[in-house]
Order: sequence, then structure tokens, then C-alpha cells
Amino acid sequence: MEGTTMKIRTITTGISLDSPKETAKIKMAANFNQKAQMIFAEQGYEVQTTRISTNTWEEYLAGLSLSAIMKEVQVLEELCQSMDVSFFSIGYASSPETIKIIPELKKNTSVIYCSSKIRSHLKNVRESAQAIKRISQESDNGFGNFRFCAWANCPANIPFFPTSYHVGATSFTIGLELGELVMQVFSQARDLEDAEIKLQNTLKLEVGKVVAIAEKISTQFEIKFHGVDSSLTPSLDKENSIAFAYEKLLDGKFGNPGTLAISGMLTRVLKSVSNKNCGYSGLMLPVCEDIGLATRANEQTYDITNLLLYSAVCGCGLDTVPIPGDITTEKIADILSDMATLAFKLNKPLSARLFPIPDKKTGEITSFNSSYLVDCQIFSVN
Repeated sequence: MEGTTMKIRTITTGISLDSPKETAKIKMAANFNQKAQMIFAEQGYEVQTTRISTNTWEEYLAGLSLSAIMKEVQVLEELCQSMDVSFFSIGYASSPETIKIIPELKKNTSVIYCSSKIRSHLKNVRESAQAIKRISQESDNGFGNFRFCAWANCPANIPFFPTSYHVGATSFTIGLELGELVMQVFSQARDLEDAEIKLQNTLKLEVGKVVAIAEKISTQFEIKFHGVDSSLTPSLDKENSIAFAYEKLLDGKFGNPGTLAISGMLTRVLKSVSNKNCGYSGLMLPVCEDIGLATRANEQTYDITNLLLYSAVCGCGLDTVPIPGDITTEKIADILSDMATLAFKLNKPLSARLFPIPDKKTGEITSFNSSYLVDCQIFSVN
């Protein structure tokens, strides 16, 4: 696999705040991210984003009135923008009262990400569904839900947003981008078994290089390296699409028989390539973030039920899935309940980032004005 250098999707630094006034901690994290990005760049790696994640905002904004919370979050937003920080997670909300505040936070910010935690026995499902519905109605084309998800069973220190939240002493994680490398391996593989062996060998070598650099950075700056999330992430580039990589091994299109088997193989490899794994370290299938997934969604080769099925053996759940704008809160809650039930039953982290699209119905095309998303046909939820 000479000539391929894996990309780094994110360097995410986690900090624990006792108060939103601790701006020195935030500035330190931003400065560290810049320096770490430069070090990786000097080693030939493209680092696409750097991010900052905090402990749950319930811990450092607790007891404040809604207006006071809004004011503090607005100050955080302005601080981030002044430091050119485009991704800042304030962690999760875990009570019905705090989940209800989230749409207001989304409406008044542009770089602040957060999530809701679905507890066992499906607590917070309805409140999370209400938040998704309201955010869709109060943002352009429903895009506000890009910065919000509901999750179940997700550990701290996942580098990817919006699930990310931090616990403990300051640390950093690396989120990888493996699309180009997987496409190359699958293009050269004879069959599923050959693909697994080749991918395992290639990734062990490449991920090992990233971990070695990260550990040197950790020693140099005396900041703990929590680990690398080896998830296979999406691509807006046709050459590196997850779905099109699958089709190098499939007798057919993504979603056809064999898709589940490839998902299981990929996850098996991704979880085994490093002893410094963290986060999901699995397969992500974000429909509107991958040109191939969007293309096959338009051809209806798979649906939401298929995505949940693949989640059982792979990655992060339902991600950037466009659904009709007139969907009921009850129907959204049913989707979240299915996702959370899988997460708890299988003891794995899963999340749902759903995009109800205002004034659009099943089969119509989204109209996102975003460099992060590709437009796609809206899924049926019947």
C-alpha cells in the first residue's frame, strides 16, 4: 500500500470544566490542538479538523436559569470563534429538564455541539425525540440536527461529534479517516477473506504509526493520550466512499445481500488493529456524509431497518439520516427506542443523528447548503 498516508479526521482534546469561566483551560486546549496538528502535518498527515470536548454541561452550568445558561453558552461560542475553534462539544444532557433546553442552545449557536443520553429502560427517549423535532423546525432545512444526537451506552472520550463528551483529566484522542486506504485494499482483494487479511496487516502498520506519533506528543506536552478511534468514516469524495468500497467485494450494490457480512468483517478488523483503541472503533454509515451511501439511498437499495441491522454488527447507529419533516414525535421516539434497545442488548455504543426535513416528504431530495453534507432522498419511516 505504498504511497497511501492515512488521513486524520480529528484531533479532539477533552477538558473538565467546573465553570464556564475557565477560559484558560479552553485556550490551552485550542493551542495544544494547533501544535499537535502541526506535528502530524510535519510527518505527512493531513489533519482535517481539531475539536474540543468538555464534561457534561450539567456539571458546570447546573442550577442556572435558562437565560443564564444561554448567556454562558453564548460567551463560549464567542470565545471559540475568536480562537477559530469550529467544533466545541458541551457534552450531554441526561435529564428531561436539560434535554428540553437543547433546541434553544442550537438556535443561538453555530459551533456548539451537544447530545442527549438515553438511559436504561429507554428513559429520555421522548424528550430526545421532541428535541430532534423542534431543532428541525427552528433551523434552515433542518440542518441544526447536524450538531445534535441522541445516544445510548456511549463511553466518554469518543473523538467524533456530536456524541463526544469528556471525563477526567485533560487528554486527547485521534479520530481516523480510512476511506482511501480501505478502497485500495478492497480493490486489490480477491474475496472477503483476502480483504480481511490484507486490511488487518495494512491497518496495524498504519495505525501503529499514528499511535507512536501521538504518544510522543503526549510525552512532550504532558497531556494524556487516551487512544485512537479507528472507525471507518465517510467521504464526500466518490473515490473514497464507504459504499463504493463495499462494492469492490459485493456482487451487487451496497444494501444487497453480503453487505452485513462485510460490515461484520470491517468491524472485526477495526477493533483489532491497535491496543490503544477508544470510542466506537467500528464502522460509520452516515448517509448524508458519504457520496456512495447517498447515491444508493436514492436508489433505495437499503432503508432505516437495514441501517439498524448493520448497527448490530458494526458502528455508531443511525447517522445523518434524512426523514420526512412531518414525522410525529412518537415515530422519532420509536426509532430512538429501537436504536437504544440494540445498544443495551448488545452492550455497544450507538447513537442517532436524524434529520427531519421541514416541508419535505419521503422520496424528495434534501437541500442542505453545507460543505459537510451531500443531498439525498428522504427515507421512508413507515
